Amino acid sequence: MQEDLNRLEEWANKNLMKFDKDKCKVLHLRKHSLGVQHRLGSTWLGTSSVARILGVLVDNKLDMSEQGAAAAKKVNRFLGCINKGVTRRDEEVIIPLYSALVRPHLEYCVQFWSPLCKKDVDRLERVQRRATKMIRVLGSLPYGERLRELGLFSL
Repeated sequence: MQEDLNRLEEWANKNLMKFDKDKCKVLHLRKHSLGVQHRLGSTWLGTSSVARILGVLVDNKLDMSEQGAAAAKKVNRFLGCINKGVTRRDEEVIIPLYSALVRPHLEYCVQFWSPLCKKDVDRLERVQRRATKMIRVLGSLPYGERLRELGLFSL
């Protein structure tokens, strides 16, 4: 790994590029590499237990549960804003807001981080359940029926 970092540093210098070395971290994927330190140029790199790779959170066990947790947290804030800011609670208002502001965050790179654990799927499903419950006319229906009425599918 150090040889690759040295080549990367040489390439960057040759091409007049600079790295913000304070933002560069090492994500150790194996237990026996925990004590190994790496440097980029003359700067020693810190370690991290979680990294954001192409916008997806990955931890040192290659578990991506944190991605689902972060997405759910973010979109729950959006739903809170919609809940407080929108007075009309009908399908014509809530569904376009949900489709534009919430759903893209839940589906971002889902093919890559695919929530496999039941707890991760349930976390995302709770967000959609909350959004569909905001529609006054459908709020009392069971979740499956709300999805059918709205033409949505389970996450």
